[in-house]
Amino acid sequence: MLSILNLRRYHVLSTREDTHDYHIAAETANPPTQCIHCGSDNLVGGGRQEIMIRDHLVHAKRVAIYVSARRLHCRECNKTFTESLPDVAEGKRMTARLYQWIAEQSLKRTFTSIAEDVGCTEGTIRSVFREYIAKLEETVIFETPEWMGIDEIHIIKKPRLVVSNIEHNKVVNILSDRNKTTVSNYLFRLPNRNSIKCVTMDMWLPYKNAVNAVLPSAFIVVDKFHVVRMANQSLEVVRKSIREDLTTKQRRGLMHDRFFLLKRESELKPFERLTLESWTRNFPVLGEAYQAKEDFLRIYDHLDISDALAAYDTWQSGLSLGVATAFKPLITAVKNWRTEIFAYFDHPVTNAYTESLNNLIRCVNRIGRGYSFDALRAKILFTKGAHKVIQPTPKFERRDPYAIGRMTHYTPTVSAARTINYGVDTSTLLRLLEESKV
Repeated sequence: MLSILNLRRYHVLSTREDTHDYHIAAETANPPTQCIHCGSDNLVGGGRQEIMIRDHLVHAKRVAIYVSARRLHCRECNKTFTESLPDVAEGKRMTARLYQWIAEQSLKRTFTSIAEDVGCTEGTIRSVFREYIAKLEETVIFETPEWMGIDEIHIIKKPRLVVSNIEHNKVVNILSDRNKTTVSNYLFRLPNRNSIKCVTMDMWLPYKNAVNAVLPSAFIVVDKFHVVRMANQSLEVVRKSIREDLTTKQRRGLMHDRFFLLKRESELKPFERLTLESWTRNFPVLGEAYQAKEDFLRIYDHLDISDALAAYDTWQSGLSLGVATAFKPLITAVKNWRTEIFAYFDHPVTNAYTESLNNLIRCVNRIGRGYSFDALRAKILFTKGAHKVIQPTPKFERRDPYAIGRMTHYTPTVSAARTINYGVDTSTLLRLLEESKV
């Protein structure tokens, strides 16, 4: 049985097997020779205590090791102690190898399924998971981005904050909520936070307040994607307003053709253009709203901020009353966030990872039934193979720069090179998830 158990610091005394488990009686191979309190070797036996520890599965069966642990009495300090058990995880009634297996499996499976496999309680699995994640949080350090993006995703029926490295299109953290306090605390704890030059975000006031409080020198840029989406939503308001006067067949047709309304005019194919013209010709208000949407998006074609501001003012003043009502949320947003929206023209950055992240969210939500937020966050952030890690090539330096002319002058030594982890590549992680490798 020793070859099966493969714990050389234990002697197996007996083995019993049933349908689901191996029950193994054992004792340590090397009893203690010194007192753990005073270091004296003047020890006498004080009986034994049976301690049950869990071990890694053997032959797909759970393993329980019943260790007959020695109790010893020290004649020097008059204290009694129980021998420590080798190869056992600190503070746990399980072997170190089982602890590591549970920790790694906790990123791939639900706590309940792992607990059923190894014969522990779900609370024990959760405890191992939390300790493992705490260790990863300390050892897996993502580079603080100079160009930071903050956005939210919906995981387990709640918006969560996503922090990204825009320059490298990588996710660097996911926070439990998007409140100002949460965002502020995260930004404050970032190493080298003053190196952050720009933060792009959507129009959520707590983000802006947090960044202004913690990163006063960073530029805030409202993500172009969110502004464009508001323009499309305003057009959708007009499209839905004309449905009441349509037949059932026409309503279905308009619902199908709404995708043509959302496309840029320059991207329309001939058939799509004809279809769109038929709708706008029969419903002039729809055509006016479509043109208003297109004119607004053309503002982003400008390269200079002053030209963009002038184009926006011209666009707003030229709206008819009916169209202006539909576009009121967009107009209000620009009024409240004018500086941050038009900062894009001085700092043209955007959360380019959005589409890849949305695909990842759909995959995570699909596999995430039974997972807690902490488990899903850990799966996204700490999956092996999904990080973009750069190990700079070491530079060679002269060992003795003053020994010119001597052979030692040309003997190189390797200088230390810092490993840089830019964050999680969402496309790579999505592929790993779809291939069921995590």
